[in-house]
Amino acid sequence: MSTSPRGRICLVTGANRGIGLEVCRQLGRLGHTVLLTSRDPASARSRARELAADGLDVQPLTLDVTDAECIGRAAREVERRFGRLDVLVNNAAITYDTWQRAGTADLGVVGAAMDTNVYGPWRTVQALLELLRASRHARIVNVSSEAASLTGMGGGTPAYTLSKTGLNALTRMLAAELRADGILVNAVCPGWVATDMGGPGGRPVPEGAAGIVWAATLPDDGPTGGFFRDTRPLPW
Repeated sequence: MSTSPRGRICLVTGANRGIGLEVCRQLGRLGHTVLLTSRDPASARSRARELAADGLDVQPLTLDVTDAECIGRAAREVERRFGRLDVLVNNAAITYDTWQRAGTADLGVVGAAMDTNVYGPWRTVQALLELLRASRHARIVNVSSEAASLTGMGGGTPAYTLSKTGLNALTRMLAAELRADGILVNAVCPGWVATDMGGPGGRPVPEGAAGIVWAATLPDDGPTGGFFRDTRPLPW
């Protein structure tokens, strides 16, 4: 087990690019030890080296949120090295299906999005839950989208929208169940961000990542079971 990690131990899924990579950078700059995960080991190592070259304690870890055995191996590695996990950021996501409509959607595409965007975070939380319980300040952040808000929901992007709505529901359930353990669980919308998934024209990646980092580093009396963008509540 590692005896001298910096700050909190933070694990970010889907962290080899875009928002996830920037969340790793910002958490590292705050003095935390960050586990940068990707399903591609080479990509995780490459990105972690880039951030470590800036003096950040960022370490690679292979994790595919669709593979329960892979998640289990990652959990055992975290336990071996640190004995706890303080922050889990469920960022990995796929399929912003702008070409689809609910009435004609390919349900295979919808099912694949659900597997990564809902069941992926669910599997990951289940595998890491005892390590989160071993922390005195555990935080779970589910990276969601305002598209998942039932209040303003319209048509389009059915796979993405349905999966993020499911992630919001999971957020609420976990927050209620883990409140007694002192684990804060929140969903955060980063806004429309200029990433490979979001496309050009969105806000800068650091701005989108900042709200996620805020939720990952909440004080012990911070909110739980909420849905936020830029630290402000969004309607469910």
